[in-house]
Amino acid sequence: QVQLVESGGGLVQAGGSLRLSCAASGRTFSSYTMGWFRQVPGKEREFVAVISGSGGTTHYADSVKGRFTISRDNAKNTVYLQMNSLKPEDTAVYYCAEDRGGGPMTTSQGSYDYWGQGTQVTVSS
Repeated sequence: QVQLVESGGGLVQAGGSLRLSCAASGRTFSSYTMGWFRQVPGKEREFVAVISGSGGTTHYADSVKGRFTISRDNAKNTVYLQMNSLKPEDTAVYYCAEDRGGGPMTTSQGSYDYWGQGTQVTVSS
């Protein structure tokens, strides 16, 4: 059973930074694409960023491009989301997810097999 545990959320002022971490269980972490998604109450969960198993390829939502950076440390079974220049509209619960399908990287949440419990990020204006 795969477990994903997010951490690093919190309250920050607009313009500030946070780094989210997602620790994964399992021996084959480096084989799988990892994604970050976020959700605001009453809205659909939306894609934020994705990284390939090797870490060599990344893709971002337009809303966070240039401000957020996804990375991973396969030796630590951990994926990160560095969030800079935060805006109030970035306020959401952030989830990491693992895609074990083996296909191309995808932004579609339906393709992800395992999800963390989420961590709250609140950006005050």
